[in-house]
Formats: sequence, structure tokens, C-alpha cells
Amino acid sequence: MSKLSISLACCNYDRTQAIFDSRAPVEGCEVFATPMTPEEAFHRAFKYQEFDVTELSFSSYMMLTSRGDSPYIGVPAFVSRLFRHSSIYIRTDRGIDSAVDLKGKTIGVPEYQMTAALWVRGILQDEYGVKASDISWRNGGLEEAGREERAPLRLPDEIDLQSLPKDQTLSEWFRDGKLDAIVSARAPSCYLEGDPNVTRLFPNYAAAEREYYKSAGMFPIMHLIGIRQSIYEQHPWVAVNVYNAFVKAKQICREEQGQIGHLHTTLPWPIEAFEDAKRLMGDDYWAYGADANAKELEAMTRYSFDQGLSERKLSPDELFAPATYEIFKV
Repeated sequence: MSKLSISLACCNYDRTQAIFDSRAPVEGCEVFATPMTPEEAFHRAFKYQEFDVTELSFSSYMMLTSRGDSPYIGVPAFVSRLFRHSSIYIRTDRGIDSAVDLKGKTIGVPEYQMTAALWVRGILQDEYGVKASDISWRNGGLEEAGREERAPLRLPDEIDLQSLPKDQTLSEWFRDGKLDAIVSARAPSCYLEGDPNVTRLFPNYAAAEREYYKSAGMFPIMHLIGIRQSIYEQHPWVAVNVYNAFVKAKQICREEQGQIGHLHTTLPWPIEAFEDAKRLMGDDYWAYGADANAKELEAMTRYSFDQGLSERKLSPDELFAPATYEIFKV
């Protein structure tokens, strides 16, 4: 029997590399994989549904799922996770000494729906009592003018979101003092260039993120893998096979990370960092699967609804192909 041909778009992370070099095959499928940045994958997935299997923004996926409009069904392989205290940049001349001081401020964000911003707003609400509606939001391209939301928004009136003019960028507005802060996965150019009026809200963000993990017990999920609904409907077995391939790829990555005889990454002490992460967060700190991430998934579905993105509070049970919730064990 011939294999099913599927196209795949994903960032070539260390934990997905074995998908690209075929050490972690999708059983029953011939995979045509294209490495690309998450931003490009999201744009092409949500705008044009170009790929059969693709990396997806978790926030955008939840928003569309709540409407019944998602062209993809989720697989709980969380290929991108990141603590987001590092993503908040502030003007030093606005009296912002702590997260509480962001209340009433005007904050730029490349896309209101982006998962990094979802987590930042959730952390601000849970940890500091600052709600999404307490802030005036401005969206647009960080460095390139004209960026738009990847999927249409239907925000409640209590959320103040306005778009920048199509020929202007967030970095320009930030540099010129038109914004009090920026929430962005990528650092704005004015910060990288050493603008004295721009800094991080949490300069020692790694310490803040460790403390957050100790208190909240969550490692924020950014992206998941999605399968085109039409492929899943015709071939439901693909969901578990895709999931298993990503699990195997992550396992290969972990084995390479722990190899001290020859270093897998171009850093002098990666083994120490690997062991330190396991001491703090547990052996499988980058867990896949819905059950292993129940706390993060419950928080994300709550954040999405509270922030006006999802039209209803989703249950984590609605997010993934049913067969991926209970994988066969020997």
C-alpha cells in the first residue's frame, strides 16, 4: 500500500530536527517538510491553509476553535514553550517601577492574539491584578509596517485595541515615546540599539521566571502542531502517528542534550543547564500530551476567554484529536 503524502511546516528546532532528517518518521506517511519561522508558518496556515501538518499559534488556534472555524485539529506536541517575563519592554521615563504600574498605560503588541501576549496578560492578571481591559493596546508590525492580525478578531468593547497607521511600526512609536511599553516575542530594535529610555520590565528575567515557575508551577506553552481538518477526517490515524513522530523527535533531542562526550549545542556548559532545568522542573520538563500539561491548558483556555479572544471558555478536552488523549502503552 502506498504511503500518504503530507506537507509539513515547522521551525527546525533541536526538538524537531529528527522530523526533518527522517530519524523520526511519521509512520504510514511520506513527509515533505519545509523549515520556516513560526511567524511565516502561522501566516500561511491561518490565511491560506497551505500545509497538511503545521506549527500553529496556540492562542489563534483556541480563538478559532471557540468559533468552530479552525481549519486544523490540534495534536498535543508543544514544540515551542517559553517563559515570557523577558517579553515586556518599558520606557524608563513613564514611572513604571513594577508590573502594577502598567495599569492605565498604552502598550504595543505585534498582534493582540499572539500567544506570547496571551501569557503576559494572563501573568499580569493572576500575579499583579492588572487586567487586559486596564490597558490601551496598539497593534502593528514591530519592525515592518503593515502587519495585521493573522485571524480576524471579535473583541468585546471593554478591550481598547487600535491599529497603528499602515506605514508606521511599534519600534518607531516606542522610540518616539508614543507607547509606554511593548509586549513582543522579539526584542524591539530600539532596545537592541541601547536606547537609554528603553529597558525590560524584568531586567533579571531568568530569576523572575524561575520564581514564577516555583509559585505557579507552569511552563508556558506557545505553539502546538495542527493537522488539516480534511486530512484528519479522511485519515484519522494520522493524528496519533504525527504525535508519535514528534514525541520520538523530542526523545532523540533529549538524548543528544545529555551527551557530554561531544556537545550537541555550541555552548560551553549545556549539560549543566540541562541538569539545572531538570532539578527545578522535573525530568520531562518539556512534556508533550494533554494530561501532562493540564494546568497550562486550563490557564490558557481561561486567559483566552477572559481577554476577549475566545467566544466561550473552552475545555481542554476540545483542543486535540481524541485519540491523542490516550496513547497505547505496552
